[in-house]
Amino acid sequence: MPTREPVRPRRAPVRIPTRRTAGDVLAGLGALVVLVALVGGVPYALLVLAGPPITAELLDLDLLTSRVGPSTIVALLVLLVWLAWFQLLVCVVVEVYAGVRRVGMPARVPLSGGTQVLANKLVSAVLLLFTASAAVVPIARLGAPPPASQPIATVALAAPIVEAETAKKAKKVYVVQPPHGRHHESLWEIAEKCLGDGRRYPEIYRLNQHKEQPDGTRLRMADLIRPGWVLDMPDDARNVHVVPAGQGRVETLREHPGRAEPVGRMPGKAEKSATQEQAPLVKKETTTPSQPEITKKPEISGNTSLQPAEETSQGLDLVDYLAGASLAAAGLLVVLGRRRREQLWRRAFGHRVVRPRDDAAKAEVALRFGADAPGTRILDVGLRLLGAELAAQDRTPPTVYAAHLSARHLDLWIHPPDNNPPAPWTVQDGGQVWRLHAHEGRLLTDQGPAQQGGAPYPGLVSLGTDESGRVLIDLEAAQGLINIRGAQTTAALGALAVELATNRWSDRMRVTLVGFGEELTAIAPDRIKAVGSLAEVLPELEATAAPREQVLTGRVNGSPRDAHFLLSAVAPTQEEARRLALLARKDTAGYVVPGESPHATWTLEITDDGRARIAELGFEVAAQLLPRRHYKALVDLFRTAEQLDGEAMPDPEPLDEMQPPAVEIRLLGPIEIIGPEPLEAGRMAIAVEMLIYLATHPGGVHPVVLGGVLWPRGVQAMVRDATIARVADWLGAEHLFTDDAGRLRLGPGVRTDWVLFRELVRRSHGDVTARAVILDKALGLVRGPLLSGRPPGRYAWLAADELEYDVAAGVADAAHRLCEIRLAHGEPDAAVAAARAGLLLAADDEGLWRDLLRATHATGDQVRLRAVVDGLTRRSSSHPYGGGMAPETEALIDELLPSWRIHIVRESSA
Repeated sequence: MPTREPVRPRRAPVRIPTRRTAGDVLAGLGALVVLVALVGGVPYALLVLAGPPITAELLDLDLLTSRVGPSTIVALLVLLVWLAWFQLLVCVVVEVYAGVRRVGMPARVPLSGGTQVLANKLVSAVLLLFTASAAVVPIARLGAPPPASQPIATVALAAPIVEAETAKKAKKVYVVQPPHGRHHESLWEIAEKCLGDGRRYPEIYRLNQHKEQPDGTRLRMADLIRPGWVLDMPDDARNVHVVPAGQGRVETLREHPGRAEPVGRMPGKAEKSATQEQAPLVKKETTTPSQPEITKKPEISGNTSLQPAEETSQGLDLVDYLAGASLAAAGLLVVLGRRRREQLWRRAFGHRVVRPRDDAAKAEVALRFGADAPGTRILDVGLRLLGAELAAQDRTPPTVYAAHLSARHLDLWIHPPDNNPPAPWTVQDGGQVWRLHAHEGRLLTDQGPAQQGGAPYPGLVSLGTDESGRVLIDLEAAQGLINIRGAQTTAALGALAVELATNRWSDRMRVTLVGFGEELTAIAPDRIKAVGSLAEVLPELEATAAPREQVLTGRVNGSPRDAHFLLSAVAPTQEEARRLALLARKDTAGYVVPGESPHATWTLEITDDGRARIAELGFEVAAQLLPRRHYKALVDLFRTAEQLDGEAMPDPEPLDEMQPPAVEIRLLGPIEIIGPEPLEAGRMAIAVEMLIYLATHPGGVHPVVLGGVLWPRGVQAMVRDATIARVADWLGAEHLFTDDAGRLRLGPGVRTDWVLFRELVRRSHGDVTARAVILDKALGLVRGPLLSGRPPGRYAWLAADELEYDVAAGVADAAHRLCEIRLAHGEPDAAVAAARAGLLLAADDEGLWRDLLRATHATGDQVRLRAVVDGLTRRSSSHPYGGGMAPETEALIDELLPSWRIHIVRESSA
């Protein structure tokens, strides 16, 4: 469908040129005289007084061997003067061309710094005599912004009043367009197109200097801008995007990710116009402010078997919500890891644990991508240490009504103010804030004073995020009801429930959900209870209430009681609200209910645009929400982790060539690329991840899909394509190429150690006599955990992929088979080695630990067996996912070493 022309106003705006002052005229005339003298007078004088540039003395071939006389020196000096004049002439030509043709920043003439600056000033002054709009852009100096220039006054005849009102409520941004041929946009051209005069480019420069751009870089020089950058624009700019005035930089970049082509459009198609290609997600201002044109998202072109734009946007939506809930994501991953351990305990030979699919898999990808494990650790260890130190000083913990967690520090907002926090906490704002710096938090250990007491503030839960970090509130600090209202109250209550039920900085916790969330018991059945009405839970709450100070003291002194929080999606009756309010005043608990209760202490308002506001505390942040689709995805993810029957692993494709490949990608341990010389450090990580993904998806991957995998939050198409091209240049065209369907593939000269491992295991099935030798060779490829040493925050796609599940099961099965063969042949030491080889990668597979116990017992060495038992016991008790060890493993230890429990009790007593 052809693009409809925007409606034009009846009378176009009239632009009034800038008035020239008498000083401008005099300066221009003076500059003109100087230019004529330099360009014309200097060569005339040289010709009359000194002659041409090349004189007879310089043409004499004996000059290099004869003695140099005065005439030769004079001839050389004359030549130097001619060269200086010619350099000036070139600078003048370049500056005049840049000013008249308005090409933006003038080209730099080599070795002409000061000369070109002089030419720039002279030409600018002269051009100002003849036109108000033609001027030369000053040469940008390193580290210094260009000189400011006055904006051109603009008068729009019959300008609507709506425009002025819109300008007060909105701000404007411009996305730098991709190059067309050899033409690249400059600040001069953007100023000319959007502001009416290229000389106003310094205004754009000053608005955007040092601001972060979508690709992570910043504007530092006026003549260095890149396609896809999002530039803030002056209020009178035209042909720009309009965003809310209060919108932060992060939100603006999220709405305008700086793609040079829309998501879903395949390369190789006909180029669209700049307006179509930009595909803005907000209204685009035209020359009629009262009737803005709304640009729709482009339809997909190319191979329809690929992800459609709607599916891609939904995937990003999951990432935006679940990855944004970074503390909840970290807690959820710990609980999920514990479930996966239990699945492994019951995994059958030849089967892998059931893996998530569809939205459940995307949810886990988002959790892995966004989880803030260091942040949760600082909250946990820092708060416990605070409670322990206060208990040692016989002090009651202060009321913490809110906290702010950023990359630099953890702040607690306390009441009443106290200027004496225990070390390493410091005081801020006259005792109203206690601060733990991030570097101090990282030095705290998980053992010692921090673990002697309980969790002092289990009611801290994320409200949302601001531009610098995450804001948490303590539900207990309200000491009364917390009203929640707005269109997304259930999504907000779901987010609160999930984080409360899985956070690390709480010990004994009860979360009662009223009128919603029954499915969340699948995530944390030990913490979450769902009921249908407040009447069902009120008697229990009243019976278990306890004085506030007694509860706080008990927590830090090692005698805590359960923390209790009630989140209701059902509005209480007047009588229920009164009873809850009385409970809240005397009990240490948190009660969040909808409606307009007169007994409420705080009111949490969730706005339609996803903001969370508590007027009593002065907070307004981007709310942490769990919409219905994300809620369902999480529930499906945890239900998948409860399935214990497993999935049969598919048979591998035969490998014809066993010779060493040209490029070998090692996954079974620390990541290694054998063959090509490594790229520079800053580019190697993304290149390696791309290779690993392509190597484990031999059917080919489209660049658009690959971009979504490697950059879950989105990426500019030009950045994605440049990265692919760089990796292709690094490997060579025969190793990385695009097939006829537009998919990226690796050539036959690239192979992973996992492919070789599977081929060796496959061959071992058909050769009984050499089975042990072949399996031993396969296990020799295992060097450690899968893809160990990978950068944090990357490889989140593994959650939705078969690789992680297949590798763990395949290695464990091969080690188990070899261990059985060695034991059957009376080779217990070789059986021990086989089990340990498998445990290098599949350390959570307790079937392998049982193999190791049997093999060690077969050696007859009781000391060695006790060492294995002790190591397994210590590992299970300190496992980050908890859960101890499988009952079958404990039963086997009881059989092989009956005295092990007595030994453990003695160690604990000591």
